[in-house]
Amino acid sequence: MSDGVLEFTGVTKRFGAVAAVSDFSARVEPGVVTGFLGPNGAGKTTTMRILLGLVRATGGTATIGGVPYAKLQHPLQSVGAVLESSSFHPGRSGANHLKVYAHAAGLPVSRVDEVLGLVGLADAAGRKVGGYSLGMRQRLGLAFALLGDPGVLVLDEPTNGLDPEGITWIRGFLRLLAAEGRTVFVSSHLLAEVQQTVDAALIISRGRLVYQGALEDLADPTEYTTVVDAPDRDALMQALTAHGASFDVLRTGLSVRGSGAAEIGAVAAQAGIALSALQRRGPALEEVFFELVSGVRVHPSATSGGDAAAPAVEPEPAVDEAEVAEPEPGVAEPETHEPEPEPETEAEVPEPEAAEPEAAEPEAAEPEVAEPEVEILEPEAEAPEPEPEPEIAVEPEPEPEADVAPEPEPGGEESEDVDEAEEVEEAEPLDRPWESHEKTESDVEADRFFSSFDEDAARAARVAADEAADREEGEQR
Repeated sequence: MSDGVLEFTGVTKRFGAVAAVSDFSARVEPGVVTGFLGPNGAGKTTTMRILLGLVRATGGTATIGGVPYAKLQHPLQSVGAVLESSSFHPGRSGANHLKVYAHAAGLPVSRVDEVLGLVGLADAAGRKVGGYSLGMRQRLGLAFALLGDPGVLVLDEPTNGLDPEGITWIRGFLRLLAAEGRTVFVSSHLLAEVQQTVDAALIISRGRLVYQGALEDLADPTEYTTVVDAPDRDALMQALTAHGASFDVLRTGLSVRGSGAAEIGAVAAQAGIALSALQRRGPALEEVFFELVSGVRVHPSATSGGDAAAPAVEPEPAVDEAEVAEPEPGVAEPETHEPEPEPETEAEVPEPEAAEPEAAEPEAAEPEVAEPEVEILEPEAEAPEPEPEPEIAVEPEPEPEADVAPEPEPGGEESEDVDEAEEVEEAEPLDRPWESHEKTESDVEADRFFSSFDEDAARAARVAADEAADREEGEQR
């Protein structure tokens, strides 16, 4: 077994335009269980693959005991890693699977039985891996990681698929390995489990480090309060006041800030006051975690990695946006002034619109032209004989008859004056303007087109008549 410190310095990995890891700098010490936390897609697995030489970093370095993984003389004896629990041949037994790696690494075969006993798979050593449950596969992966008795363990989601008994077992087992002086680096996104397993934590978000340190240092000490209560609350309040402690009275007791539970307990003991409640309250791990990964909270440890301080820059724009949001009411004021000239422009717009009615006046002038037409018809009404007027109204309906019959019929009345006939002739063009219209080539073509249908109809009628005549002659014969 060899000890080693894991150190990341400015590690960056890009997949095209996507930065999976960006300027990640951190240090993992031996002797403690260090949790590697972050939401899904934060870059945890990619960082671990870079450490194990499975992925080449775009920039930066990741070393184990000061040496890259590719340059380790005895990798299996130096680092035990489990990134996937499904990389087993389903037709091979658990013991034979480990024997293959033992032979490849030059390790004694007796080590296989030892590690299977450590992880609780001694009874299932001869069973095929295809019949293992997910939890048994996790244990087999851990047995493989311990095969070379390494000083460094890198485990990706080791509690995934384990039942409550298995989770409790691996929690104590990892602590036992760390107590032996090994470096235990464990990734997870189960915060409740991590809180009971790890001693220190690295929190990554969007490929950047946002926290590094012990779990108890996640929140600011000033955010914690000590809640204390006693059957004789008045005596407790007097003792705290005499001690110089500031407190708030709650329904469940007294909330004391700036003093730990041990200090408050000692004050109550000196005053001879029996306590009914004494506990420390502060922000929950989940609350702090979400604030860190979202950028709402910035921890000073994130700046220890140099460029890793970038997460601290992310919340700053949020503050700037809030600051920008404040002057928005001030900006809205000139906007309220802008509508003032807008009515002016609206008043200006109707002016050309008012010109449109002026343009409509000439359109109204057309009825004015029609007025003299009515005036011309008025003398016709004054004429003693109003008969030509109905004739004029009837004439537009049968156009061809107007050319042939109507004129000779009134012409038979020799008593009509020539002046009246001239007036009628003058009135006819006004009532039938289409007669004075000059036909264009398109009109001639249209007339020719529609007249062809009349000719066809006449031709069909003649053919039908001839056929009918032939049938009659045939019947008579």
